[in-house]
Amino acid sequence: MNHSHWIERLERNSRRSGQIIAVLAKYGLADWLRKIPVHRIQEWLRDDHGQPIPDLKTPERIRLALTELGTTFIKLGQMLSTRPDVVGEDLAHELEKLQSDTPPDTPRTAQATVRKELGRSVKTLFAHFEPEAFASASIAQVHYARLHSGEKVVVKIQKHGIEETIEADLSILADLAGLAENHADLKRYRPVALVEQFTQQLRGELDFTRERHNLETFCANFAEDYSVHFPKAYAELSSQRVLTMERLEGILFTHMAKARAHVSDLNEFARHGATVYMEMIFRDGFFHADPHPGNLMLLEGDVFGVLDAGMVQHLDDETREKLLDVLLAVDRKDAESMAESVCALAATLPSGSKEGLRSDCTTFLDEYATQSIDKIRLSQPLTTFTNVVQRNDIFLPPNISLLVRMLIELEGTAQLLAPTFSLADVIKPYCEKALIRRFSPAQISRRLRRSVHIWHQLMHQLPSNLNDILEQISAGTLNVHLEHRRLDPVVNRLVRGLVSSSLFLGSSLLWSMKAPPLIKGVSLFGVIGYGLALIIGLKLLHTIRRSENSSSDE
Repeated sequence: MNHSHWIERLERNSRRSGQIIAVLAKYGLADWLRKIPVHRIQEWLRDDHGQPIPDLKTPERIRLALTELGTTFIKLGQMLSTRPDVVGEDLAHELEKLQSDTPPDTPRTAQATVRKELGRSVKTLFAHFEPEAFASASIAQVHYARLHSGEKVVVKIQKHGIEETIEADLSILADLAGLAENHADLKRYRPVALVEQFTQQLRGELDFTRERHNLETFCANFAEDYSVHFPKAYAELSSQRVLTMERLEGILFTHMAKARAHVSDLNEFARHGATVYMEMIFRDGFFHADPHPGNLMLLEGDVFGVLDAGMVQHLDDETREKLLDVLLAVDRKDAESMAESVCALAATLPSGSKEGLRSDCTTFLDEYATQSIDKIRLSQPLTTFTNVVQRNDIFLPPNISLLVRMLIELEGTAQLLAPTFSLADVIKPYCEKALIRRFSPAQISRRLRRSVHIWHQLMHQLPSNLNDILEQISAGTLNVHLEHRRLDPVVNRLVRGLVSSSLFLGSSLLWSMKAPPLIKGVSLFGVIGYGLALIIGLKLLHTIRRSENSSSDE
């Protein structure tokens, strides 16, 4: 899609588009738009919507701009804070400060939403319903309530009109990402891919049905573990915009001093909480991706409570195998294998030479592979790994990036509770079990069955595909599309070699046959041909030697 199409779409939301571009200009973040050859956009940029703020660092200006732009952009910033592999550690750390607290809807508006979604009034649905919200974020607000059966619950209600506002902003964001994709300085951030990821994530947050299913999955996965508790969701009192959940009563980890005073063994409790997350990752392949202190709770009896299942991620078997390859390469201190495993894990390969990645992996292993596992802080190597990925322009899949960020956050929260806690020490036995499981008879049998299935599909489809190819050959309609990269120099050398050898052979024939005109019995054209062949051959040898020298320097 060219610039004119994007501009036309931006103009459909011209008022909001103008607000967005004005805020970007205010904070000195819209210079890249000046290169777009469209008069109307340039007029927006020249409008006086506030003075730039040159004294602030760029990450701070970005955070302030996103805050001023409202819900959608605050959520975008929060998502980008989980992608340091794309935006860098400094910006990701700054965006972690973004807060999405906003004033709640009025009690009448909130209750009207419940009635519209569930078909009955709150007085009919609940024995008691607190009209004032006790918490309010950008998308939803939360009310205390009690069921007719006596159970205490919380009711999460989506704010009125927020979905329409977000959808309009997402449309504008998609268009701005398309424009940014054509800008050399911004293209490396893959704006279109990031906005697509963000759109999918935010639409998931708008659908409370997904969060209810997530809670049901966690409850089922840990049904036999009574030392961890997820809120029960009430499907009959929930919808796409309303979610009714069990109210957990305990101490949030935001009150860390109070929590520490009530835990009998701090290290053991922190280890248990981390083990719950390791079970999610290695056993279930489905993990809670937001373990900040406001989502974790100490319940009676040292039970570990987990709240808010809005941000989750899946890890399929193939991804877990690739992750294990990276860990095994680190364990073997094999930089070559580590680089190859990182590339296999990535959504996109490095844009340049892999030599830089191999060098970074060597430095990484020299720094961390010799450290004692019980003393290392996992956040340090994970942060360094993220920097390696970003420096080499590698784009990690969203689930891997979120996993890395989750582990860093989990360790930070656990160490607030128990400063001597080591997450690396908790992970190690799970990695060892995963390695043993990889070579177990069951896993080998599963891989063989998968291979047999793939071969069966190939043999089933091969005759039909061959028949199609033969029919196209017979009809003269077969097209073969070839793509070559950096072959021009090779082809040129090949042509020079052929010309030189042809001249040499032709001149030899002219010389031996004494083809006229002759000078002292020697063919003139034979001499000229020999001379040309010699000049072309020497130039070819010089070009080859220069190419070899430049390759060795790289």
